[in-house]
Amino acid sequence: MLLSRGDAELLTQVRAAFSGAPPARLAVAVSGGGDSVALMQLLRQAFDPSQVQIEAATVDHGLRPEAAAEAAAAGEQARALGIPHSVLLWRDHAGGNLQDNARRARFRLLADWARGRAIGHVALGHTADDQAETVLMRLARAAGADGLAAMRPARVQHGVTFLRPMLSLTRAELRDYLLRYGIGWAEDPSNADDSYDRVKARQILPQLAPLGITAPVLAEVAANMARSRDALDFYTHRAACEIAEVRGGAVAIDPAGFRDLPDEIARRLLIRAIRWIAGGDYPPRRAPVAALAEALREGRAGALGGCLMVHRQGRAWICREPEAVAGLRVPAGGLWDNRWRLCGGVAQPGEEIAALGESGLAQCPDWRAEGLPRAAQLAGPALWRGDTLIAAPLAGAGRGWSATLEDGEEGFASGVLSH
Repeated sequence: MLLSRGDAELLTQVRAAFSGAPPARLAVAVSGGGDSVALMQLLRQAFDPSQVQIEAATVDHGLRPEAAAEAAAAGEQARALGIPHSVLLWRDHAGGNLQDNARRARFRLLADWARGRAIGHVALGHTADDQAETVLMRLARAAGADGLAAMRPARVQHGVTFLRPMLSLTRAELRDYLLRYGIGWAEDPSNADDSYDRVKARQILPQLAPLGITAPVLAEVAANMARSRDALDFYTHRAACEIAEVRGGAVAIDPAGFRDLPDEIARRLLIRAIRWIAGGDYPPRRAPVAALAEALREGRAGALGGCLMVHRQGRAWICREPEAVAGLRVPAGGLWDNRWRLCGGVAQPGEEIAALGESGLAQCPDWRAEGLPRAAQLAGPALWRGDTLIAAPLAGAGRGWSATLEDGEEGFASGVLSH
């Protein structure tokens, strides 16, 4: 394929997204739509196959009768480029928000497939138009810096780095590229369904052009807000290092230092503590976080997002809410509450990790010596055989067992910068 000057610029933009160091193995998610088809073509042209091995995957959500044929067509296009292709099926459509469930499933399926192929990076076909639409939707929700920063160029999820190399390119540029070379693509009819907010944002964008509000301009707004977000994250990380410490999986905050923080840094610090302890795909809403921050400043207890805040020994402790883990059990070798592992001992058949709870705490007379609040102890991991307590490492009854956090205690502060 003979490249035009415009094509060379597209390739330059795609290569720039990898900062001169593309991975040796790279996956591309290709739906069969114009954006992802263009991305697959550009990646194949951008990198020497002997240096970057590319594989492709299509997620068939099973939501439209045309989906299987579109996946097959995407596979044919991939194989014509010498790119191995896989189809990943999702059929668990029950319950909740179907669109959101499909999005989550897509990331999970792609990540599981990539890890199984020893691939650590997956490229996605989002464009400047997608970024602009996201900014408009989040403006409608009065979003702050995080929301208006929109989609990140790179993000680690499910153990895989998802990349968006085309956030500086418009949908029109990519369609022109495909048309120049007679490359076909599929159109998802939901892209014209204005019952979706994204489609409404897409339809309104041309009407904003006379004001100078275009997809590239809004994408630049997102880039500017991303820089602001990164600066806020830096100072939140500093605050986490200076006024907070991790003990037994809980976060202990110095109230005096917290009172000195700007409101936005204080808010981010609390959100980080809650999400680090309880997980969750989305941060708690602004109003309840502000209420929790006020309670911390005034020395009052609080609860939010599966966490409790209690005051003890001059510190405000953010810890797991005991009720949130009361019925959670996993085999002894498993990951409990998505963060704890028990190590050091030899598990016997039938032994499980569960919360220490009231009955377990009553069997640990030395729990106070560990320096953790009672609430944190109740929600801590313990080894059980039925109703018999075997070990409680955080409550002074380790008995050869230790409790370790999956990402380590340092993950609390360091995760502020990488979240």
